[in-house]
Amino acid sequence: MSILVLVEHAEGRPDRLSLEALTVAGSLREPVEAVVIGRWSTELAGGLSGRGIGVVHVVDDPRLAAFAPAARAAAVVQLAAARSASTILAAGSDRGNEVMAHVGAKLDLPMAANVTEVLGGDPLRLVRQRWAGSLLEEATLDAPTKLLTIAPHAVAAADPAPGAAPAVETFSPDLTENDLRVAVARRLEPDRSGVSLADARVVVGGGRGVGSSEAFAELEELAGLLGAAVGVSRVVTSQGWRPHSMQIGQTGMRIAPDLYIACGISGAIQHIVGARAAKRILAINTDAEAPIMSVADYAVIGDLHQVVPAISAEVRRVTGR
Repeated sequence: MSILVLVEHAEGRPDRLSLEALTVAGSLREPVEAVVIGRWSTELAGGLSGRGIGVVHVVDDPRLAAFAPAARAAAVVQLAAARSASTILAAGSDRGNEVMAHVGAKLDLPMAANVTEVLGGDPLRLVRQRWAGSLLEEATLDAPTKLLTIAPHAVAAADPAPGAAPAVETFSPDLTENDLRVAVARRLEPDRSGVSLADARVVVGGGRGVGSSEAFAELEELAGLLGAAVGVSRVVTSQGWRPHSMQIGQTGMRIAPDLYIACGISGAIQHIVGARAAKRILAINTDAEAPIMSVADYAVIGDLHQVVPAISAEVRRVTGR
């Protein structure tokens, strides 16, 4: 018996959320095996040392180079049967949830999404996020094979430890044309010239209170001084001021910076879900009763168009820029 963890990656680098999922898997007291799919899989396998993984299974099929959720699920199901997996686990990303939903459908088994803690036992006791993360539900998962996705940033990814490199084995799935009916045809990459929102240690966020697309220049200036990424609330993307790739929230990116500076953001629950993993939140808002104040560690009650330039000026004074 073993635990299979689906590891997502970008050009051979394991995704942060997948490393979090591996951390959860390592706490379950069963052998952990990783599944990597698509281009760069072989390079990724060599970079998973010290993660408590016994075997890395490289799924070898050129048709899986593009994201095809049903086909990836078919590969995972076949590998799980071959390895007698007791648990199949993935990150609670868009892709992780989609593939695991297909796995559940193929096996006719329930899937617990957005799990924050696995308590053990049989049936498996666990805690998961519900209602956009506004409440935690204690639940049991009763199934011969447990299917889970781990909520983004519910746990911190463990640092790699010294140890032997995992064995690498190739697995060739038996895929049908039906499995491959839906696949990504092409990708339009957002501008990645700045700091990645997913990995930034500091994020400067802007909401309706910024007022216009042009007014974001103040936030971008501060972000540049701090080496930070700029994020936005949903209303900003709805107004067309910034692209969806910059959105923080339930239907956008979930961030986990050391500091999140929220400027002119009221703090609807959907946005808070995306920022709740931040270690510290500084809210800048004219409304002292805005919902974001209830989760902020620090608050400045004032006009962001006065406060943000003042912060930038002080950073310049201190750093000599």
